[in-house]
Amino acid sequence: MMLEISDLHAGIDGKSILKGLSLSVNAGEVHAIMGPNGAGKSTLGYVLSGRQGYEVTSGSVSFEGRDLLALEAHERAAAGLFLGFQYPVEIPGVSNLNFLRTALNAQRRLRGEAEASGAEFMKLVKRHADDLGLSMDMLKRPVNVGFSGGEKKRNEMVQMAVIGPRLAVLDETDSGLDIDALRVVSEGINRLRAPTRATILITHYQRLLDYVVPDFIHVLVDGRIVRSGGAELAHELEREGYGAIAA
Repeated sequence: MMLEISDLHAGIDGKSILKGLSLSVNAGEVHAIMGPNGAGKSTLGYVLSGRQGYEVTSGSVSFEGRDLLALEAHERAAAGLFLGFQYPVEIPGVSNLNFLRTALNAQRRLRGEAEASGAEFMKLVKRHADDLGLSMDMLKRPVNVGFSGGEKKRNEMVQMAVIGPRLAVLDETDSGLDIDALRVVSEGINRLRAPTRATILITHYQRLLDYVVPDFIHVLVDGRIVRSGGAELAHELEREGYGAIAA
């Protein structure tokens, strides 16, 4: 089992948000987490990534046999966890290329691996940027500064492809994307599907799942998974809404 979440309770500022969430994810699988606003979907991603301010009050999370909750955020990243943001942040003054190379080599050092040479890094970045329609001129610009919503998401997919995580948690990657950008980003996610990698897609809508077909869908309501099923569950949610599923 790659990821094992057991009876997880967590919140922020004294407010309980996750209220007994349990989830098992195997390598090679894609799981979609769907649910209404305020259900705890983004909180799950933040707790897994180790974002400051989020407190786990009970429960456990095991990642490839390690206690994930005992690791600092940078240690979780080095262990192979990647969090994609709903709204990728801008970092003025830091070029995409410097950001990516620094992140990649920092993780390699923590894992005791050799750093990527300049030539190796540029070859890796160019290949993935070309696949996702992101020019080298854009990669030389400050991180996400002046990028459209679709360009920010494509840039994030390049980051994920270069770093090559074991588990990618993508928080509403489809947010703000037009149909063409959604298709490109979805192709990027599908390209990274592998027997050794797992993905958790957090989304409100079924449209992303037309392009990235999950192995499992879980409905999250009020901090708990109330129902799980296959890809067909997304269409049922579109027809019936979350209220009918949770009832």
